[in-house]
Amino acid sequence: MERQKGWLTSGAFAALCGTTKETLRHYKDIGLLSPAHQGDNGYFYYDVEQFYDFYAIAIFRQTGTPLDEIRRCLQGQDAAQTLALLREQRGRLEAERRKLAHMDFVLSSALHNLEFGSVSDMVPQTAWFETEHLLALPAEELEGLMTPAASEDEMLIAVLERCQALCGQYGVQTDFQLGAIHQPGEKGGPGAISHLYTRIREKTDFPYYMEKPAGHYLYLCCRGRWDISEGYAVLKSYILEHDLDIKGNFYACDLAGFILNGVEKNAVSMISVQLSEKSHDRSLRSLP
Repeated sequence: MERQKGWLTSGAFAALCGTTKETLRHYKDIGLLSPAHQGDNGYFYYDVEQFYDFYAIAIFRQTGTPLDEIRRCLQGQDAAQTLALLREQRGRLEAERRKLAHMDFVLSSALHNLEFGSVSDMVPQTAWFETEHLLALPAEELEGLMTPAASEDEMLIAVLERCQALCGQYGVQTDFQLGAIHQPGEKGGPGAISHLYTRIREKTDFPYYMEKPAGHYLYLCCRGRWDISEGYAVLKSYILEHDLDIKGNFYACDLAGFILNGVEKNAVSMISVQLSEKSHDRSLRSLP
């Protein structure tokens, strides 16, 4: 008879809510969610409508809201207070979402880099590269941040500090794996460095944004060395030997990043440059 009234035992209510009787008992003991009825037999029962009370509690709990705050909200039944709490919790969720998205970006970048870095050392190859979004620091701006006699460590500190400041100022996310952009030089090779860059998660409207366009690229990996000057020479020689037409800039980037670069034998870098479609076809025929 009591079941027909819409009353549920603690076991049935726990099953409906996807929780346990122990959780319901705890919520009852602390005055957060108490059974609505007590039957003639002395047992306590819940109204089916209390499912929504439990659901609200579960949502607040998942966003880290303290139990005391949830209790005040549910007991007060104050619309303005509830609205303020919901806005606060949505802000927390958005912050957590951004943190998780950044973690996914960093891990995906590391996986992609290490998979690319497994190819043969100093062997030119071609591949389709997706668009990459870059935070690009002009070389002349960086020169103004350092003394002419700055060491490599001092240069790295300046670059990282500037990237940190810009990420904070514009709210962008980066994996802090660094690269260099070279404008095309004479006879198919890279010229001077125009920018140092780090990848960012998405296209952003700010002054330091650059895009590495999608397309077919000629690239090679330099393994086990920090000095990649030999890689530039090999790539330039290959371009001249096969009379390839290149498009845009040369990109040199670190692939091993913060995971493996503490030891030179683990260092992996990649140099790439986009090919015209005609040159891509010609390069495919010439590759082993």
